[in-house]
Amino acid sequence: MMLVRGYQRFISPLFPPTCRYSPTCSAYTLKALQKHGAIKGTLMGAARILRCNPFVHGGYDPVPDHFSLKRNKKAEMAYLKEMKLK
Repeated sequence: MMLVRGYQRFISPLFPPTCRYSPTCSAYTLKALQKHGAIKGTLMGAARILRCNPFVHGGYDPVPDHFSLKRNKKAEMAYLKEMKLK
C-alpha cells in the first residue's frame, strides 16, 4: 500500500490525468488490497493496469466483492441505469 500511496503522492502529479476508469487504477489497487489482501489485491491491481489501454472504452469499474481479474460489468450496468434515471 505504501508503494501505491507513494506513486499517488509523488509520481502521479507529474503527469496529466489520463485514467480511463473510475476509480483510478491506483485507487482501485488500494481498495483491492484492503478488501482482498496482499496477494489477491496485487493481482487485481495488476490486471486492472493491464486492462487500461487505448483499446478499451473505460468507465465505472469498482472493486468487486469477490476476487476476480475481470472487469466488474454488473456494477457498471447498475451505475449506468442509475444515471439514466436521474
